[in-house]
Parts: sequence; C-alpha cells; structure tokens
Amino acid sequence: MKTVGLFVLTALAEIAGCYLPYLWLKQGKSPWLLVPGGLSLALFAWLLSLHPSAAGRTYAAYGGVYVAVAVLWLWRIDGVRPDRWDLVGAAVALLGMGIIAFGPHER
Repeated sequence: MKTVGLFVLTALAEIAGCYLPYLWLKQGKSPWLLVPGGLSLALFAWLLSLHPSAAGRTYAAYGGVYVAVAVLWLWRIDGVRPDRWDLVGAAVALLGMGIIAFGPHER
C-alpha cells in the first residue's frame, strides 16, 4: 500500500506540474503559474527517486498509476466525467502496473 500511495503522490506532482503551464499556455492564465508548476515537477523527480525498485521497472509500473490518476484528474479538476472506456483503460493500466510492480521478479 505504501508503494501505491507513493505512486499516487508522484502522479499528482507530475500532473500538476504539467497542468499549471497548460493553463498559462492554453487558457491565458498568469505566467506566475510556471513557478508552482516547476516546483511540482521538481517534487515529481524527487518522489521518483524514493521508489525502491529499479528505475526502469519503477517508471513502467508508475505509468499505470499515472493513467488512473489522470482519469481522476479529468473528472475532478477538468469537470469531465470519465466514460466507460476511460475507466476500462485505467483498469487495464492498473492491472499492468500490478503485474510489473508486484510480480515475482528475478534479481
């Protein structure tokens, strides 16, 4: 559970770090959003370094959580309710993440 929580925090930091510049570039919001956006991306990089597994495996497993968190972001922040295909896609991504992150890997 600790690993999944760390993945979720990492995904939130990355999505926020990309979303804030998007607001400036696409919606004409303040360029000052680049400051917390940059800090959020720095937090994202630091959080990635806290994952215990090999970097490549961590990034691959993280991808599944990122997809699921992005779908939640779509719903809660963008105000767009995910459809069944969004949910099925997120579930498939999470299944893949579980296989990569928790499978019995050889060292």
